[in-house]
Amino acid sequence: MAGAMFMRVEEVAEELGVSVPYAYKLIRSMNEELKAQGCITIAGRIDRKFFHDKFYGTRTTERSK
Repeated sequence: MAGAMFMRVEEVAEELGVSVPYAYKLIRSMNEELKAQGCITIAGRIDRKFFHDKFYGTRTTERSK
């Protein structure tokens, strides 16, 4: 879903080219980091901006073509 605030596990797996179980593991790890910062998290979902910042060092979701 374009423009959605959160990424679901299937989207994370596809974006990174990893299995769904591994994507769950990555999301759990990132959610723990967010919880430590005082954020409320949702299991199986990750904030899109935080995800892109962690993996690409940028807060934009656009890909270069």
